[in-house]
Amino acid sequence: MAGGLTVHAQQGLPAPAATAAAPVAVQATPALWVMKGPKATVYLLGTIHIMKPGVEWHTAKVMAAVNQSQTLVEEVADLSDVAAIRPLMMQLGMDQEHPLSTKITKEDLALVDGALKQMGAPGESSVEPMRPWLVGLTLSVLPLMKAGYDPQSGVDMTLSKEFKAAGKPVAGLETVEQQLHILADLPLADEVESLHLQLKDLDHATADTEKTVAAWEKGDVATIAKIENDEFVKEYPALYQKLVVARNKAWAEKLATMLQGEGTTLVAVGAAHLAGPDSVQTLLTAKGFTVTGQ
Repeated sequence: MAGGLTVHAQQGLPAPAATAAAPVAVQATPALWVMKGPKATVYLLGTIHIMKPGVEWHTAKVMAAVNQSQTLVEEVADLSDVAAIRPLMMQLGMDQEHPLSTKITKEDLALVDGALKQMGAPGESSVEPMRPWLVGLTLSVLPLMKAGYDPQSGVDMTLSKEFKAAGKPVAGLETVEQQLHILADLPLADEVESLHLQLKDLDHATADTEKTVAAWEKGDVATIAKIENDEFVKEYPALYQKLVVARNKAWAEKLATMLQGEGTTLVAVGAAHLAGPDSVQTLLTAKGFTVTGQ
């Protein structure tokens, strides 16, 4: 699922039974943009939230932005705060009185059971208390972790550690609670339909992630839009509006405010938010700002 929620919330999920070996080091050149206000500069970097170890993306341009920026702004300020994330997931993602099997079809329940067992996790009985959105979240993260992806190697997590080590503040555009409520507040019918479509596409979900990461490594924004946004808006139109469009609009307002202030800021958000016709850059351009690729 696009939109960045899968990995910000993954800290509350169990790890799969096994992971693949780390790949050979890859040199990435991610896309980077810059905007300038009267006294402010904002760098904009698209990120991959969960990454295989061995991908080197600290290019000279990225490092210049990192070194010049006094503040890092990410989707969520503290991605590693398991103590805060797990209780929220229990509160918003569990429904003990209405098991999963009472909400989805027998066919989809069988697919959930098979998918979990294939990942080395317990079968459908282990997710019976979960709401459909949390089952979908689990199924989107566990295959990636089993394939060798690691949120600790994600661009967001890495940048956060680097800024904190340098004594620079890290802020968030949203809170984890706000992100989880986007899914938890969906009507039940939308939850069930989204899980159904996810189960239908589960066989190639990891391969699609590999393609997105490969495009990101090349700074290929058009391909990211095609993989992450085009299919998403077609299959999950209502969820796309909530996860991508509405959030992009809110973020563009906050970036516009930053640009009217002072100082230099690095804003790092999921790459899908910086691709396609609904991108943050497009919204900022419509507000009269000049967004320049680096």
